[in-house]
Amino acid sequence: MKKTDLYKNLGLKIDGKLKQAGTPDRFAQGGVLDRKEQRKLDQEKGLIPFAVKLNAQLAAELQTLAKTRVLGMNELVDDLIRKGMAA
Repeated sequence: MKKTDLYKNLGLKIDGKLKQAGTPDRFAQGGVLDRKEQRKLDQEKGLIPFAVKLNAQLAAELQTLAKTRVLGMNELVDDLIRKGMAA
C-alpha cells in the first residue's frame, strides 16, 4: 500500500468513529435515551412492557385525553386502569 492510501484509510476510520459517536450530553442536554437505557430505567421503576390491541377510535380518544391532561400515554393508561379496578 502507498503511504497516501494509509492516510486515506485512517481518515475514513476517523470519520466513521465521529459519525457513530453521536452528540455529547452537554449539547443535547441528555434528553434522548437509547432503548437499553430506557429499559433499565423502566425496570428500576418496576415497569414491564404490556401490549394490547385497541380500537382506533378508542386509541385516538386516549391520545387526546393524554394531551389535555398533559400526561404521557403510559401514565394515563395506568391511572385509568387503577380507577377502573377500584370501582
